[in-house]
Amino acid sequence: MDNPVETVGDEAIKNAILIAGPTASGKSALALSLARQTNGVVVNTDSMQVYSVLRLLTARPDDDDLAAAPHHLYGHVDPRASYSTGRWTDDVQQLARSGLFENRPPIFVGGTGLYFKALLDGLSQMPPVPENARQKWREALAREGPGALHPLLAERDPEAARLIRPTDGQRIVRALEVHDASGRPLSHWQKAKGKPLVDGASAKLIVIEPDRAKLAERISRRFDLMMDNGAVDEVRALAAMSPDGAAPVMKAIGVRELMAVDRGEMLLADAIERAKIATRQYAKRQMTWFRNQFGPEWERTPLKD
Repeated sequence: MDNPVETVGDEAIKNAILIAGPTASGKSALALSLARQTNGVVVNTDSMQVYSVLRLLTARPDDDDLAAAPHHLYGHVDPRASYSTGRWTDDVQQLARSGLFENRPPIFVGGTGLYFKALLDGLSQMPPVPENARQKWREALAREGPGALHPLLAERDPEAARLIRPTDGQRIVRALEVHDASGRPLSHWQKAKGKPLVDGASAKLIVIEPDRAKLAERISRRFDLMMDNGAVDEVRALAAMSPDGAAPVMKAIGVRELMAVDRGEMLLADAIERAKIATRQYAKRQMTWFRNQFGPEWERTPLKD
């Protein structure tokens, strides 16, 4: 990339590189290669890799990667915290305001589609939610489960309910607490777009589209390596912190399975197989989302070995 990166005040970040793709598709390796070529800065664009403790299970860059190029917004959030897309965009804006991207292109890499949408389309301005309302719905989720709350959401916000899976407790709770706080449905607030963080016209957009069979092999191999390198110890460390059962970090694949092993509720071999299946299913959902949401301006590239 020949042009210098421009960030003036809160203007959109110019000449950024965005790399999206499903889990285990080689995104981080591609980002690191481009960072070396462009003297760039790698910025995490994955909602699970923001959390501390779970370095292995969330496949955060290792020490060698961190030494090879600057990496930001990795492992900086307490697992007990509820970290949102809005907080992530605030963190990106703080990096931009610091001047970090003035002479080094930011390379946004990850698998969280909503983060990329926020970068390019802006984020809807949501109303503040009082802590008592937030806690009310978290407790309801823990007590009743997402299946019981989804019909309630359908009554209050049919449009949001159509778009949110009945098993997605975090998003169901978010929609209900926004309705409680403002008296208006989440869909109302989402229609009011915010300001893009990245200038799409000058950005390089890349989405990795791997062969599914090849990706499945990589997923299996990577999870085995996670286990060999201490993933069980990570999960035990997380459990010792007593995170809320509805905390976003609990959605990290492998967490609930390995916790069940520690409680004697599941055999380790079964937990590993379930985690691999869940990872393949998650990758499929990611690929479907990218295919449906990303237009022709995105460069499609196969998985790189």
